[in-house]
Amino acid sequence: MSFYQMMRTQIDTACTTAEAFTKLYYESVDKKRHQMARLYMDNGLLVWNGNGANGKDDIQKFFQELPRTEHTLTTLDAQPIVDDAVATQLTFLIQVSGTVRLSGAPMKPFQQTFMITAQGDKWKIVSDCFRLQDGLF
Repeated sequence: MSFYQMMRTQIDTACTTAEAFTKLYYESVDKKRHQMARLYMDNGLLVWNGNGANGKDDIQKFFQELPRTEHTLTTLDAQPIVDDAVATQLTFLIQVSGTVRLSGAPMKPFQQTFMITAQGDKWKIVSDCFRLQDGLF
């Protein structure tokens, strides 16, 4: 298989994985928040609008304290990370944007970036950065 074919396969896999992963993630955060810890690595990192949580137990506690949410995605992009930094570990960078409603408040635009990695037959979040877009310049 040529380098181009190998990269194309990895990109296709990243896109397919991102679609399935984000569907599971946003269903969980909006409707099954008590199960969020299972999506993160034991030492996963979350930065949510400038507030941080480290480790899946702290991340679970953080999500339990957030107001109820309703997310709508408008864009989704995924790229394989092919670098010595991840060796042969299958790892993807996923970028999402859309709108979110927090506890009945008006919809606000958001952006979110995940780094996920294969752990056995499951995908786990290594890092997660969520940012509300409050106002324009």
